[in-house]
Amino acid sequence: MRLLILVGLIVLGVGILAFIIPVPRSNTHEAKIGDASISVTTHHKQKLSPAVGGVLCVAGAAMLIAGTRKPA
Repeated sequence: MRLLILVGLIVLGVGILAFIIPVPRSNTHEAKIGDASISVTTHHKQKLSPAVGGVLCVAGAAMLIAGTRKPA
């Protein structure tokens, strides 16, 4: 049961951080014309969808509740 509580805390923490911290992404665009090549790398920081953060928070809370219950 302690493992379920620990995993629940981690998932809940990741869910809360999903609302706050953006996830970095990089895209590389390249064009080749004959022997010449031009490439551009763009960097984006994008937050996860609030639905993803909400699902992670609910799942983490459910694991915490399930981990604190005593077996019958």
